[in-house]
Amino acid sequence: MATNRVFSPVSDGDVTRAILRSFASELDEHVSSDAIVVGAGPAGLMCARELARKRLRVLLVERNNYLGGGFWIGGFLMNKLTVRAPAHTELSELGIRLTEAQDGLYVTDAPWACSKLIASACDAGVKVLNMTSVDDVVLKNGRVCGVVVNWTPVGALPRQITCVDPVSLEAGVVVDATGHDAAVAEKLASRGLIELTGMGPMDADSSEDAIVEHTGEVFPGLIACGMSVSTLRGLPRMGPTFGGMLLSGRKAAEIASTVAPPPRQARPEAALV
Repeated sequence: MATNRVFSPVSDGDVTRAILRSFASELDEHVSSDAIVVGAGPAGLMCARELARKRLRVLLVERNNYLGGGFWIGGFLMNKLTVRAPAHTELSELGIRLTEAQDGLYVTDAPWACSKLIASACDAGVKVLNMTSVDDVVLKNGRVCGVVVNWTPVGALPRQITCVDPVSLEAGVVVDATGHDAAVAEKLASRGLIELTGMGPMDADSSEDAIVEHTGEVFPGLIACGMSVSTLRGLPRMGPTFGGMLLSGRKAAEIASTVAPPPRQARPEAALV
């Protein structure tokens, strides 16, 4: 059936080649990164964004096919989230309108806040590897210097056919922002190198301060932020209030920028936003 042409002519193969070449080029560039942030929830997004703003080459690794973690949906499938002062300014700076529910407690639309933070991280130059799970860490001379990854769907295959070898990604510093699982730190704990205390029960009022306070390097080359800190240190969980995760991510970036070796090659100014 004849139609009027609107779009540029392209073959199906052209579409595949464009995706393949772009993805391969980007992955090749980030096989060795200045920083790898594992987990693309609010803490990981904030950390990755701040590191990229410091002109570091940053790869954000996420096991799901979407970004944001619980930031997207708020609490109990009600897509509103809360944030307490002073962290509400982090969202205000992204252009997100907040309603003050009570003194010092603000509420906003979770999808809006999440999408704004994702866009801000991408604008800063963060590159994302979706559907990618951490199998192990790269450990040399007593220091974490990368992660071993595989496609997330491989883990769902029957054991008899899961002989799909992972690949390694190098980094000057690794940040565990994987939430309650503390998935990167767990790889060290399984070898007896660190201890995971386990997350405490709910206490939002004390949890956020404690998580920000304890954000930091947990093993040479590995920094923990967000809810992974709770699992590592036995701190209370906080539920659908996200200020602690935002400020923890920012603090992790500040620490990571001092722990990471100097950038191999700083990103050009044109890439900065």
